[in-house]
Amino acid sequence: MIQLETTLAAFADFMWGPPMVVLLVGGGLYFMLHSRMQHFRYIGHSMALLRGRYTEQSSGAAGDITHYRALATALAGTIGLGNITGVAVAITIGGPGAVFWMWVTAIVGISTKFYTASLAIMYRGVDDSGELQGGPMYVIREGLGKNWLPLAWMFAVAGMFGTLPVFQINQLVQILRDVIAIPSGFASAEDHFGFDLTMGVILAVGLFSIAVGKIKRVSAVAGKLVPTMVVFYFLITAVLLMSNITEIPAMFALIFTDAFSGEAVSGGVLGAVILIGVQRGVFSNEAGLGTESLAHGAAKTNEPTREGLVAMVGPVIDTLLVCTCTALALLVTDVWQGDAIGVTMTSQAYEQVFPGFGSYLVLIMVIVLSTTTVLTYSYYGSKCMGFLFGVASQKYYLWAYMALIAAGAVVSMDAVISLFDGAYAIMAIPTMVSTLILAPKVRAVARDYFRRLDAGSFDKPDLTDSQLTANRLTQK
Repeated sequence: MIQLETTLAAFADFMWGPPMVVLLVGGGLYFMLHSRMQHFRYIGHSMALLRGRYTEQSSGAAGDITHYRALATALAGTIGLGNITGVAVAITIGGPGAVFWMWVTAIVGISTKFYTASLAIMYRGVDDSGELQGGPMYVIREGLGKNWLPLAWMFAVAGMFGTLPVFQINQLVQILRDVIAIPSGFASAEDHFGFDLTMGVILAVGLFSIAVGKIKRVSAVAGKLVPTMVVFYFLITAVLLMSNITEIPAMFALIFTDAFSGEAVSGGVLGAVILIGVQRGVFSNEAGLGTESLAHGAAKTNEPTREGLVAMVGPVIDTLLVCTCTALALLVTDVWQGDAIGVTMTSQAYEQVFPGFGSYLVLIMVIVLSTTTVLTYSYYGSKCMGFLFGVASQKYYLWAYMALIAAGAVVSMDAVISLFDGAYAIMAIPTMVSTLILAPKVRAVARDYFRRLDAGSFDKPDLTDSQLTANRLTQK
């Protein structure tokens, strides 16, 4: 086991070297400049799309789910333990300065998601059963051609591993053990294998009943639970921060100063702080990985720019808002300088402000967020499996996926984090390369859409997307 952990850690370290930082952050900066940040001016239109303002216009469009459910599904995969445990890991390893680089990743990630989600609609393809599908592998196949298929296979293989449920389940079972099992005598700090395995089996059975419903059922669950938990999280975090309000300015100052010195934890190694911040930032918002395209590619629309505008809201919510709340909670309560790691550290922070039940509040969040992430990931992984081996293979993947939920309850977290990090890095390569090549296509379509939007072309709710397209062709 020790050798496996060492091997996986070395693999993750190699994949997350400076070239990966340049690819993700540099690529995001390129998309910002390439688009002249035009999409930033239409954030209000993004909100209108999420409210269903143009649902009637999309009634005749291809796709399975609404803009709102597509974003909710994508957020279910990002607003989870990456925002709770991932932030704790970032601060533990990279110090408070890592949070700043998580912000940088999110800011450039807004443009990255706009481009990748737009492409997910522009280049949807059919699977071997004739169903329309979206995602980086279809973007590569349909947008770049058969000569680029190895890049599509590369994403699909890495996606099957990067979306495994072991990290979420591992941390969920850890907090269940710490908060309920050990205090109640069902397990001890030394002997908890039986409890962990039992919980893993229970979770596998429960989640399987939802996952078999594929994107429609998963998106329906995510659409209800994720927004509720985000509001809940903001409320309890607001109480925590208000209780330590005098510390907040100093913590922001610490984040900014440590971002360029790394003195808090990493011994002044600035490069390490940047790498950890970018790594955890990507783990939080997944911008550039391509996973969000798997959800947004299922949106019911014929306008690629619309889904790009919806997708770019993701990094704002999951990193700039949720992760910042977590980071400040850990810093103002000073738990980051203790011995706790992962979700246990976060529990300690809330326990300070809500004595006796703070850990239960975190437990509620972890249960909901980790299970919705697992459900979303099961959909992502099955799509990757279907692309590689055909739709019929997806049922076998789902069974194996649920078996891994039980396994995830008892594995080492260090090995799990390294596996995820390595797989995520591999997924980013085909996603970013294909997006950089096809970026001019996105810009052209976006400029046309914004021109029509500004001209009031979408102020006629009785027209469908196909009718609007026909009208444009007639006018030309």
